[in-house]
Amino acid sequence: MFFNSDFLCYKKIMKRLCKNLMLSFFLAVCIISILAYKSAYAGGIRKAVAAGRFYPALRSELEQMIDGLTFQAKQTSVQIPPDKQLKALIMPHAGYVCSGLTAAHASLVLRENLFNRVVLMGPDHKIGFNNGAISDADAYETPLGLVRLNDDAAKLRANSDLFQSVTDSDRLEHSLEVILPFLQRYLNEFEIIPIVMGGGDVKRFAAAINPMLDQNTLLVVSSDLSHYLPYSQAVDKDKETINMILNLQSNDLLRSYNSSCGKPPLLVMLNMAKHYGWKPLLLHYSNSGDTVGGRSQVVGYAAIAFYGDPSMLKKDEQQIDLQLGQALVKLARQAIMQRLGLKISDKESDLAATAVKDEALKARCGTFVTLKIAGNLRGCIGSLAAEESIIDGIKRNAVNAAFYDPRFSPVTVEEIEKVDIEISILTSPQPLEYINSVDLISKLRVNVDGVVLRKGMAGATFLPQVWEQLPRPENFLSHLCVKAGLPANAWENTKLEISTYQVQYFEEKK
Repeated sequence: MFFNSDFLCYKKIMKRLCKNLMLSFFLAVCIISILAYKSAYAGGIRKAVAAGRFYPALRSELEQMIDGLTFQAKQTSVQIPPDKQLKALIMPHAGYVCSGLTAAHASLVLRENLFNRVVLMGPDHKIGFNNGAISDADAYETPLGLVRLNDDAAKLRANSDLFQSVTDSDRLEHSLEVILPFLQRYLNEFEIIPIVMGGGDVKRFAAAINPMLDQNTLLVVSSDLSHYLPYSQAVDKDKETINMILNLQSNDLLRSYNSSCGKPPLLVMLNMAKHYGWKPLLLHYSNSGDTVGGRSQVVGYAAIAFYGDPSMLKKDEQQIDLQLGQALVKLARQAIMQRLGLKISDKESDLAATAVKDEALKARCGTFVTLKIAGNLRGCIGSLAAEESIIDGIKRNAVNAAFYDPRFSPVTVEEIEKVDIEISILTSPQPLEYINSVDLISKLRVNVDGVVLRKGMAGATFLPQVWEQLPRPENFLSHLCVKAGLPANAWENTKLEISTYQVQYFEEKK
């Protein structure tokens, strides 16, 4: 049985096809697609079950349709936030003749190879289950080819009681599949973590999905808006819902009636947006009355983009711009040179003075100062605790890194010109809950998370920059265990206290 909201669009498609003397062809395609429901898998591939009903089943026709919709969408002008990165998208999932134009507005913010992974969340229309379903297929298939599942999909399913494979959902649900051809056309190569959501705890969903997010991952929610209202009422209702989304009013959205069919994934996205300070941008709104006609009962559609800072810092963590970052680096160099009895240039002194005056740098944060010579570590000292201002922390840790790192002899006058300085400003470390070593590996975000490891009196940390030398989580954790004075495999067979944090870091420009 079709879900009613999408069946409205489906009936209108039939009327148009009948008028064009294509009813017999359409019915044949429907029979084929219904048969496809009985066998969604073939060799680990989740076959397309909406092709021929929600969008064309032939590759050439599908490409032509998406390209035509994209051309229309490109006539829309939107102001992309400067110096921000796309983090998430809301896209509709009805038949393309109904919602395709709105969905194609994703082309305004996507481009080839912009992301290599997509966490795709959509609502359960067909089955009725709690929590989430993640396919155990190797790939989704559309007429445009295969979209492979990212390895983290299986890890998420295996290591959290929130997710399981639901065969009937794979066999019947269209909300994820309908989005994929647009992403295939715009992003080209990418992998997915496909999540069909039933009812569940939004905060638990968000906590489980949060470790999947990094700068190379896009979060996409598949959702339509109001259903079956007369045209003018639908426009008013959808405007209200869109304003809730744009203002991150998750509590109001939760209580609202007939606002969207994808409410669970929308609430998870809003949780993420508030956590990281993402800002929504409306790309397009329409309803089925605008596209296929008939205004007595319509379904609403919106495309909304979310933008945030390139890093994965929380919104309430201190953000330092590049100019202030460079001023802090000069402040660190000044502190070291003063200890050596040297004087920095007037220009560098002025930059350091700027840092001392800025109110933003009086915030209390953990800081680290790292010294290198010719790319080799020469000292690194810092504090995880937010016990002093950024300014005081940088000055103190610069001196400690240069003269009191027990691994190195003190920096000399002869060396100071060769020293490259890097400063890191830390977010507050947050405990990372995990079940076992496999779960731990799945939750660490490469190139994003700094990690604190503790066992009794033993403890150590690696800044996120260390991922550059140790990109495999297994190696990263083994080296961190050794740094803490523990066996290299302690993370595999011992329950450790793990916390993660993120950083803003600035390298010295000479």
